[in-house]
Amino acid sequence: MTQIFAYIPHQNGVAEDIAMEYPAAAQKIDASASLTAIVTGSGADLDAVVNEMTSIYSEVIKIDNADLAYPNAEVVRKALVNIIPGDAVFLTAHNTLGMDMAPGLSVKMDSAYAADIVDIEGIEGSTLKMIRQELGGAVSTHVESDISNGAVLTIRPGSFAPVEGGSAGGSITDKSSDAGDLSVKRKFLEIVEAEVGDVDITKSDVLVSIGRGIEDEENIEIAQELAEAMGAVVSCSRPIVDAKWLEKSRQVGTSGQTVKPKVYMAMGISGSFQHLGGVKGNPFIVAVNKNPKAPIFQVADVGIVEDILDFMPELTESIQDL
Repeated sequence: MTQIFAYIPHQNGVAEDIAMEYPAAAQKIDASASLTAIVTGSGADLDAVVNEMTSIYSEVIKIDNADLAYPNAEVVRKALVNIIPGDAVFLTAHNTLGMDMAPGLSVKMDSAYAADIVDIEGIEGSTLKMIRQELGGAVSTHVESDISNGAVLTIRPGSFAPVEGGSAGGSITDKSSDAGDLSVKRKFLEIVEAEVGDVDITKSDVLVSIGRGIEDEENIEIAQELAEAMGAVVSCSRPIVDAKWLEKSRQVGTSGQTVKPKVYMAMGISGSFQHLGGVKGNPFIVAVNKNPKAPIFQVADVGIVEDILDFMPELTESIQDL
C-alpha cells in the first residue's frame, strides 16, 4: 500500500483550498493508499489548521516550531526530510512555496519529481502516469515516473474536485521534536502587503474579467458597462496591467489577486495557468473568446466562441431590458 503525505499550506489559521483537493489526487494514485496531512507552523494558527484537517484526513502530523511561523521553503524542506519516509509519495501545491521547496526535497529523498500536475491517470506496478500542461495550457503532456523509491509531486490548485469536511475524527501526531535542526542561511524578514486600489476585487461575488481580447484601452468602458448592468466589478489578466490600462489591484492571477467569486466572466482571456491560479472557490465560469482552442474553455462551465467586443454590448443591452 502506498503511503501518501500532503503538505497543507495555510495563512492566518485558515487552510488553502488545495487541502480539500489532495484526497481526490491521492485516490487517483492509489485508492487503497493511506493519506496523511502534514501541517507546519507555530502557535494558535497552526493548531486551528491542524484541528480543521482532522475532519478531512484520518491522520494529521503537526510540526510546531517558531522557525516555521513563516513558510520558508528551505526551513520546511529540512523538517520534512526527517518526517517523510523515503519511499512515500509527497504532494504539495504548485505555488511559490511548492515550486521552491519540492525540487530540493526530491533530491534529499532521492525520489522522482514531477511538477504542475493537473491530472493523474493511475499507477501500474511502480509506474505512476500523470498529465501536465505546457505552453500555457495549449498542450497536454503525459508523464510517467517510477515511484518505487518515492516521489515528490506539485499539484496545480483547482485541478481536482474538493472534498467536503466531515466531523472531526482524524488523529493528531505531534512530530515537532522529530523535525531536527532547522537553522538555515536564508531567513524571513517581513511581508510587504500589496497596495489596495480603489476597488477590492477579492470581495466581489461577480467579476467581469478582461484580457487581450479587449484590444484597446478605450474598450474597457464596454466591460465597465456590462459590469454595472450585472452588479459586478471589472478585473483583468496581467497583459492589461502591463499595458497600464488598469491598476495592479485589479489583476487576477498568481502574480496578482486571488479571488473567490460566485460567477467569473472571462472576457477575451486565454486562460493560462498563471491567471487561473488566482481563481479559487469553484466559481461558475463563463468564457468568451474568439479562439475556439483557448485553454480557458477547458475549465469554463459555459464557453462561447465570439468576439467580446460584439458580445459584451449585446449582453449588456439584454440585461438592461430585463
